[in-house]
Amino acid sequence: MDIGMLWFDNNTKVELPVRIQKAAAYYQKKYGRKPTLCFVHPSMLSDPLDKSAGIEVKPHQMVLPNHLWLGIGEATTAGR
Repeated sequence: MDIGMLWFDNNTKVELPVRIQKAAAYYQKKYGRKPTLCFVHPSMLSDPLDKSAGIEVKPHQMVLPNHLWLGIGEATTAGR
């Protein structure tokens, strides 16, 4: 993913999947497409997250804590 939306959410009282869904809903409303990939700081992942909501979550050291970097993964853009 080269281009994405950076989302800040420091509400640690809410679980990470809920925070990701909130950001994904905004992304879809703004860009008209549902994101398929979300990068987070490794410290935010205590357990591996599944892809049940259709968004793959991966750790990335360059993403700051409490930030989500959402976008369209490479596999879904190959057919364009």
